[in-house]
Amino acid sequence: MTESVFIALGCLGAMFVLIYIGMHVAVVLGGVSLIGVWLIRGDFVIASNLLAQAASDAIASHVFGIVPLFVLMGFLVAVADVGRDAFEVAHQVFRRVRGGLGIATVAANAVFAAITGISIASAAVFTRVAVPEMLRFNYTPRFAVGVVAGSSVLGMLIPPSLLMIVYGFLSSESIGAMFIAGIVPGMLLALTYAAGILALAHFWPGFVGGRFDDDTPLMSAGTMIVKLVPSIALILLCLGGIYAGFFTPTEGGAVGAAGALVIALLRRRLSWAGLWKVLLETGHVTVSVSFLIICANIFSRMLAMSGTPQFFIQTINEAGLGEYGFLFIYIVVLIALGTIIDSISIMLICLPLVLPIAEGFSMNLIWFGIITIVAVEIGLLTPPFGLSVYVVKSTLNDPRVSLGEIFKGTAPFVVMMMFVLMLLVVFPQLSLMLLK
Repeated sequence: MTESVFIALGCLGAMFVLIYIGMHVAVVLGGVSLIGVWLIRGDFVIASNLLAQAASDAIASHVFGIVPLFVLMGFLVAVADVGRDAFEVAHQVFRRVRGGLGIATVAANAVFAAITGISIASAAVFTRVAVPEMLRFNYTPRFAVGVVAGSSVLGMLIPPSLLMIVYGFLSSESIGAMFIAGIVPGMLLALTYAAGILALAHFWPGFVGGRFDDDTPLMSAGTMIVKLVPSIALILLCLGGIYAGFFTPTEGGAVGAAGALVIALLRRRLSWAGLWKVLLETGHVTVSVSFLIICANIFSRMLAMSGTPQFFIQTINEAGLGEYGFLFIYIVVLIALGTIIDSISIMLICLPLVLPIAEGFSMNLIWFGIITIVAVEIGLLTPPFGLSVYVVKSTLNDPRVSLGEIFKGTAPFVVMMMFVLMLLVVFPQLSLMLLK
């Protein structure tokens, strides 16, 4: 082990300690990486210049405009109550199925995910929409909040996805290709959730609860179609345009945001105050992601300068772990980190280190990205830092439902995600079939 590698590994250890004690991830990434470059090169001026260069290079491209555009689209869709409409239609379809409201929540989340790409937005919307309805039909509080938190992760797997956009920037892979690759895994996860809910309702009815004397007024086919028109129109306009080659992902984000704005205005759901709030929230998310990516850029440069990725490649080869041994360790680390750090931060910390290793094993980086996103998303549901669980808790604001109850409710969905992750690892074509 060279001195540079030793310094880089020391920085990595210090990074996790500082994050664990509560320092902001971006500040830790930037600060520790700056010190690492200073120690490796022995010159603070070089380190500070590298930090300035990283800030310029990381988000200078017009392609980065995709982040605020898709975030804005997601918030506007949430304001326009498109998620509520999707849930009401799904409720009608599954009203006579055992565990039907849970399946309806998953189905509505899948539709909502296809026009938002933000798990937090899904968790907040369906906590307000689905949980009261499930409680009204005597579903257990544990199941009601569990299915909302569990299905909210579809927002990061079904395109458009903020995590896919971040992965595309970090790996230099096509964001459009990432979107296409996420379709089948996203649908597979949604179907697995639906099948799992049916199994839970049949074999563990005490966990699910629910009654079947559904007194909800019947909805005509025409009404259901009208309610789904905004969702379908946005999906066809935005994602359809990207997949057909009419738009770049950035242009697709702009078209989608404009379409979402029109829908919100036509429905009269957007006041001037509401628009200002949406713009502020979009700015907060965009600045947060931008700051993280800038700091991750200098982190990746520090690792490359130290030779740490090459050291790990050599160590893995000497240990004889092979491709699947490396992948197993990587997934375990991602899931473990998910208990203390948010999804984007995990990717920004880990990917600069592991992408060269994945390339060394000649892995398909699109497939590797889907594996990464699913593994990272499991962390949204695991204690003590399951972000979706905290969003559900704060949105619900019901003292009768504790954090522990929500985590227990998400446990079956974590198991289902593990199953889907295993399928995606064993059968890479599930992620790549639409790219050919």
